[in-house]
Amino acid sequence: MPKIKTHKGAARRFRATGSGKLVRMKRGSSHLRRKKPRAVRRLYKDTQSISPSQKRRVRALLPGVSS
Repeated sequence: MPKIKTHKGAARRFRATGSGKLVRMKRGSSHLRRKKPRAVRRLYKDTQSISPSQKRRVRALLPGVSS
């Protein structure tokens, strides 16, 4: 039986917290940042949790992440 491979694109986008929740960074923070207001730029620091409807799909892509 071959090993289950991790989806590398998903591995870079999602991570598990200590309690097992899946979190992601917000989109749009990587470039064209200077023209955005400071309040908007500050919001990019926060992480967001994955919606319950997407949780099963992301867990299938990341077999090594704890349940």
